[in-house]
Amino acid sequence: MIRKLVLVLGAMVALTLAWSAPANAQDQATTVIHAGTLIDGTQNQPRENVTIRIEGNRIISVENGFQRARRGETLVDLKNATVMPGFIDMHTHLTSQLGPGSYMDRFTQNEADVALQAAQYAQRTLHAGFTTVRDLGDSFGASIALRNAINNGIVVGPRVFTAGKSVATTGGHADPSNGYRDGLVSTPGPNEGVVNGPLEAREAVRARYQDGSNLIKITATGGVLSLAASGDNPQFMTDELEAIVATARDYNMRVAVHAHGKEGMLRAIRAGVDSIEHGTYMDDEVFAAMREHGTWYVPTITAGKSVAERAEIEGFFPPQVRPKARAIGPLIQSTFGRAYAAGVRIAYGTDSGVYDHGENAREFGYMVEAGMPPLEAIRAATAYAAELLAQTESLGTIEEGKFADIVAVNGNPLRDISILRNIHFIMKDGVIYRQ
Repeated sequence: MIRKLVLVLGAMVALTLAWSAPANAQDQATTVIHAGTLIDGTQNQPRENVTIRIEGNRIISVENGFQRARRGETLVDLKNATVMPGFIDMHTHLTSQLGPGSYMDRFTQNEADVALQAAQYAQRTLHAGFTTVRDLGDSFGASIALRNAINNGIVVGPRVFTAGKSVATTGGHADPSNGYRDGLVSTPGPNEGVVNGPLEAREAVRARYQDGSNLIKITATGGVLSLAASGDNPQFMTDELEAIVATARDYNMRVAVHAHGKEGMLRAIRAGVDSIEHGTYMDDEVFAAMREHGTWYVPTITAGKSVAERAEIEGFFPPQVRPKARAIGPLIQSTFGRAYAAGVRIAYGTDSGVYDHGENAREFGYMVEAGMPPLEAIRAATAYAAELLAQTESLGTIEEGKFADIVAVNGNPLRDISILRNIHFIMKDGVIYRQ
């Protein structure tokens, strides 16, 4: 109870540090956007000279031509810009950021420290043009408090769908006791996201539901950054995975799976999970299984590039981590290219927090380099991501009835995808955060 109280207080204190949002959309006049070029997430080709009319936090019409703004309506002139749906990053960690010495953070940071930092990271993410994110693993439940604070207008940030604490097995990639000496911490259990056997697996899902998580994240294989020897060994048995998926379905929660190794991926896919994150050692058998089961792939190329680069900095990673970062990080981009060619469904995700928050748009360039057309990369971060979120009624496209999440850039991203790293107009929920 005390821990939860401190977390709530920390999120409230963030009010004094995070700059205030503009007035609520419901308090503003109707907004009319004149879009010179519109990539709406639904068409094969962009549309030219379009008027988007927004009332409150919803799009009420999308019309051809530049329609006149009526009395009392606010006109936003984006005639020289390319307008798109707000981007969705399906793999973030808003409560942390990897840096020199960050392995000591768990010994020095309290719940309030984590909550305040998360408020800043959320702000950076929104300013990069990402109006919605999926948070796949936090500390102290801070992403849940952050989501609630953003929804209540207390903190500026993207719309958050969070898994809360990731679920692991003992010694697994998300076991919070890895690297501690004996006796320093108590043995974690399902409430702390560590399970052994199907009964504990069910309990962990129910604990995440009780915490207020939107979805479940499990670490089906070893990982790069955990203080453990293997980066790719399977870490859940089939009965544990099946118990997690079945229990999550009862609570209408989707299941995202951290996985690098082939066997762990195959077990998870056959158990019915919704997405594979990272997927470094995928091969044709894994691609076929994903197509058969309709499993999504969230590649996180940016994180792979980042850890490979930082592995060359002496002392940046602990000795157990450095060789894994060198071996696994550089492979994800080529895996992504093969997965796309094989017809696997792909949604945009970067693993922000493993690299610096606010650089989420780097992923677009890496995806295009690996063979995905620019328009498909944009769809992966809009319509396809909304489909994986099960939020297609509200997110992912610029259409009548959808949330007014809109971004714009100068220039044509279909010719130069790198310009998406410089968003000059950002609207979320009908509120303009950058113009």
